[in-house]
Amino acid sequence: MNQEKKPGKKRLRKSLMVFGCIIVGIVILALIGNGIKNTMFGQEKDIAANGPYIATLYVEGSIMSGQSDTFGLPVGYQHNWTLNKIDEMIADTNNQGLILFVDSPGGGVYESDELYLKLKEYKDKTGRPVYSAMGSMAASGGYYISAAADKIFANRNTWTGSIGVTIGTLYDISGLLDRYGIKTETITAGRNKAMGSSVEPMTEEQKAIFQSLVDDAYDQFTGIVAEERNLSLPDVKALADGRIYTAKQALDLGLVDDIGTFKDAVDDMRASYDLSGEVIDVVYQDNSFWRSFLGGVQIPDLKNGDVSALMEVIEKDQHFPISYECELLK
Repeated sequence: MNQEKKPGKKRLRKSLMVFGCIIVGIVILALIGNGIKNTMFGQEKDIAANGPYIATLYVEGSIMSGQSDTFGLPVGYQHNWTLNKIDEMIADTNNQGLILFVDSPGGGVYESDELYLKLKEYKDKTGRPVYSAMGSMAASGGYYISAAADKIFANRNTWTGSIGVTIGTLYDISGLLDRYGIKTETITAGRNKAMGSSVEPMTEEQKAIFQSLVDDAYDQFTGIVAEERNLSLPDVKALADGRIYTAKQALDLGLVDDIGTFKDAVDDMRASYDLSGEVIDVVYQDNSFWRSFLGGVQIPDLKNGDVSALMEVIEKDQHFPISYECELLK
């Protein structure tokens, strides 16, 4: 009996070796054919236009840096890529204008402001028009970047506004730790160095410090809206309480210029600036080998239990970059 099983085991090992060699061969061929950078991270191609064109730059999802999946592959909005594409358009004399298609709940204060400033740079250096065409939502940071536009079009079903700032949710789980008999000790120099820790109650001084951070960012946000939309600062602060507005409400408040579709925005730009170029989509796409090879693989969630689930949420939220992001629409 044992002698009859040995050939089967050898065939199995041989089959596994052949399969492994095939996989390695595919990887090597991909690396040779595309180059390591393009294979691992996708290709960054120039904007393909045969002549004068209006660019549509897509800002979809959270406006954050370095967004990637389980395997480290880029997903969603890609911040540095977007900034680079605007630089490319600044230098491209065939480019006639830029339409920002925004479908975003917002994002980081840093990234939102950096994109806003890059759009302002595009306008200042080229003198070309920038429009914002809002999708289903252009809230908080999504509205912040839209403020740079010469004209804002909101779809009739758009939710926008949410002008405000958040630092996220800070948890105090000291009571939970007491319940399970867990003791912690944080070693710091400076009484506020560990402020925001989930294992100690926040002091009034620490609350005031965090509040000062969001207040400064809020003043920056409302100041930009007042300047770009030709509104008084008191009027902006009166409407900037963090609430979401419908397209009609936003139009009545002067936050948008018109209610219409993306096509309406294109037609308006062409008519207003006498442009005849084609419309070119500028959207990030990862066509790399690794995306096609690993994109369909799902990693099972092996965590379970109430405490485990709670700790996972806390761990995620404890990274609290200050943000222009609508919590409801995330």
